[in-house]
Amino acid sequence: MFIYIKYMVSLRCKMVVKQELQKLGLHYVNVELGTIEILETLSVSQKRQLRKNLKVYGLELLDDKRNIIIEKIKAVIIEMVHYADELPKVNYSDYISEKLEYDYTYLANTFSEVKGITIQQYIILNKIERVKELLMYDELNLTEISYKLHYSSVAHLSNQFKKVTGLTPTYFKGLKKKRLKNLEDL
Repeated sequence: MFIYIKYMVSLRCKMVVKQELQKLGLHYVNVELGTIEILETLSVSQKRQLRKNLKVYGLELLDDKRNIIIEKIKAVIIEMVHYADELPKVNYSDYISEKLEYDYTYLANTFSEVKGITIQQYIILNKIERVKELLMYDELNLTEISYKLHYSSVAHLSNQFKKVTGLTPTYFKGLKKKRLKNLEDL
């Protein structure tokens, strides 16, 4: 039996979920990307107790099929953009479709209906968040960041960054330096 829990992919979340399953005497086979495979069928009371226990940690047990699909799409995108060493070489649509084993048109329509934005827009928002992180770490220059995140050029990355944030990447990076200087002046 598969159950779905809304949580960020992190070691801490996995450990919390595993502990809560053990408290209820449930045996899991796999805990990945918000999906948990357990050996038993959950009773109504076990499901209620698990939902209650997870809520304490800010985790949510999902029942609605559309919300489950949305969370899976988001998890794949977050993993792809924020945690993978390298973005996939194939089209994102092919990657997401293959990873979730659903037709991309179905995934895209469901995502748009529920979230009010397209999967592509969600990917762009996550890529811009990743650009911000990389700019803050100050380990890569803009050219290296645009290459790492598969932008066609630095200009494309800069235009997209400005469209989403209202700032240029250079100005954004300068804000960090200004904040550090202000802290030093205190």
